Amino acid sequence: QVQLVESGGDLVQAGGSLRLSCTASGSDLSITEITEMGWYRQASRKQREMVAVITESDNTRYTNSVKGRFTISRDSAKHTVYLQMNSLKPEDTAVYYCNADFRYGDYDVRGYWGQGTQVTVSS
Repeated sequence: QVQLVESGGDLVQAGGSLRLSCTASGSDLSITEITEMGWYRQASRKQREMVAVITESDNTRYTNSVKGRFTISRDSAKHTVYLQMNSLKPEDTAVYYCNADFRYGDYDVRGYWGQGTQVTVSS
């Protein structure tokens, strides 16, 4: 099994920046491969949405509302994914969840979630 541990959530003013980090750990890291990692968020009363995803080939995808403001990156050696968030807006306020897909075999890919970290942007 693996665990995803997140950090970096905070209360910031509109226009500010935050960097979220998520690190995978656990005994399964020695027998699996991370295929992609991403960040999702869920605001109160809203559905969880994909924010940004980075694949094992370093291809990235972003939801339209964060393009140009957020940047996802990863450090494969550290099993860590980052989300640099600039020009934050109140609408970015949400619980941000880290997600990672782990490949145990060609036909065995399993997804794991972090515990979530709160990002609050004041207006």
